[in-house]
Amino acid sequence: MCGIIGYVGSQEALPVVIGGLQRLEYRGYDSAGVAIINRANQIQTRRSVGKLSNLTEALAKENGTGPHGTLGMGHTRWATHGKPTEPNAHPHRGPQDLVVVVHNGIIENYIQLKKDLVAQGYDYPYNSETDTEVLAHLIEKFIARDGLSLEQAMLRTLEVIKGTAAIVALSVNDPDKIVAARLSNAGGVVIGYGPTGSGENYVASDIPAILPHTRQVSFLDSGDVASISREGVIFYNQQGETITKEIVTINTDAITAAKGGYKHFMQKEIYDQPQALTDTIRGRVNLETATVSLEDMRFSAEELAAIEKVTIVACGTSWHAGLVAKFIIEELARLPVEVDYGSEFRYRDPILTPNHLLVAITQSGETVDTLAAIEEARVKGAKIASIVNVVGSQAARISDGVVYMQAGPEIGVASTKAFTSSLADLLMLGIYLAQARGALSKERAAKLLQALIEIPKHVADLLADDKLYQTMARAKAHSQDFLYLGRGINYPVALEGALKLKELSYIHAEGYPAGEMKHGPIALIDEGLPVVVIATQDKVYTKVVSAIEQVKARDGWVLAIATEGDTELASKADEVIYLPPTDPLLTPILAAIPMQLLSYHIATRRGCDVDQPRNLAKSVTVE
Repeated sequence: MCGIIGYVGSQEALPVVIGGLQRLEYRGYDSAGVAIINRANQIQTRRSVGKLSNLTEALAKENGTGPHGTLGMGHTRWATHGKPTEPNAHPHRGPQDLVVVVHNGIIENYIQLKKDLVAQGYDYPYNSETDTEVLAHLIEKFIARDGLSLEQAMLRTLEVIKGTAAIVALSVNDPDKIVAARLSNAGGVVIGYGPTGSGENYVASDIPAILPHTRQVSFLDSGDVASISREGVIFYNQQGETITKEIVTINTDAITAAKGGYKHFMQKEIYDQPQALTDTIRGRVNLETATVSLEDMRFSAEELAAIEKVTIVACGTSWHAGLVAKFIIEELARLPVEVDYGSEFRYRDPILTPNHLLVAITQSGETVDTLAAIEEARVKGAKIASIVNVVGSQAARISDGVVYMQAGPEIGVASTKAFTSSLADLLMLGIYLAQARGALSKERAAKLLQALIEIPKHVADLLADDKLYQTMARAKAHSQDFLYLGRGINYPVALEGALKLKELSYIHAEGYPAGEMKHGPIALIDEGLPVVVIATQDKVYTKVVSAIEQVKARDGWVLAIATEGDTELASKADEVIYLPPTDPLLTPILAAIPMQLLSYHIATRRGCDVDQPRNLAKSVTVE
């Protein structure tokens, strides 16, 4: 997760910016940087790799000769998020040094944008491997060649980019303002107002960055642009029309502030998913070469080529992610995959050799059963990789290779963003293994990676309106049982949907492969049983539709999770939720969102404690 802070006022900007970055350190980092417009109307930048302390130490060594000015911004990046090099660190400059930009998000069409700029005669070299740098080129082109203001250039940029973006920009052509924008509902942008008459205003990616300075804030929605100066803040919609934004007073309670305006941590974490997915993907996917970079997977090409089998161990929600990974890795890398519960693995004397890869999935990295499985694999000489959210956790330390989820802190006991982030990680792992073994064509990899970077925006779109889930929660909150059905790669998501409902609302729920319904569960179906069916358009679609028809023939109530454009299911199911079309290997990420929202609203309707469900702990550290 990346952090952004910007300030304009009468104070020296650098201490304000550095202080804001320090309060965003919980978002992680692999590098940090600042940009200040000085009194000579020059943009001064400083960037440093590693912890924020590296940047502050470098600035201290300048002994007061560093950037001075009363307008500036800063950025901190998530650990292992892309290659941790100074050229990849933010801020990024335009080629003529007229503009500097920081950005959270993914620009899905950055390759095409580069080509378009060249075709327009704006052919300048790029100094980084990031997609962000194209934003600096674009904005600067609109200012230098087209004569637009910084606000107009930002609006034009929003018209041509695709993806998820929180953008903050400075320009020497408009040296008295900061311009910020948000595209899609991923990547928050908070505007902070200083005391009346102070001439101070702020912009940040998250509330804690500016809490010491103000409690009065506004939030940008997708397509909004904010022009922030000493005189105040002017807001524009994507059509360039001036608009007004509600000013919200942030409660001084630290827990409330940490929830970011949401009622529960779990609700916030559900809505964090577009950003969490952006962070786990960004810097690891190279669309130009159609490759994946997993820098902490410390295996040689020879070791990867020698792998004969993959064993995935996990518990709970992570086990469901492992089941999805079985479909991914077997299809892409053509390796046999076995998925086992961490709590069962070591008790059956598993067969492992030095040519086996054990993949442990654990949000905390401290789950005792999964750690025991890792130790069993180590004793038997297998190679070990872990999918972990917590940097420096036990699982990460004792594994040969690590892929970090990069979902940020997950406070709610029931996993949400860690689940979808681990699915993205596992897809990248599947591509990584497949490419190392020469089992995946560049064309297939390119299509998969393009679909992957579009996922955060799709998730943001799915989260845009949850009224249907509230309606269904009112109707079904008193049900005693639920049945969840799916086939193929979506069967594990049916299991996850059932688990979420059980964890949060204490309603009994079962997940089943749709093809198994007639082998027993069909006996349960009557007019009182809600059935949730994942029926996206893939190679088993007609089989799943047949299962829906069997449920309806017995008076069951059906909620279908379908693909946009599917008109057939509307006549067969009682309710339909549509998912954007994507590659079938990515459907589980999208299908998880309705499962989470339905469970959340049913649980809150029943008065349950969704953040701390009874009898459950976030990390199971005893057997």
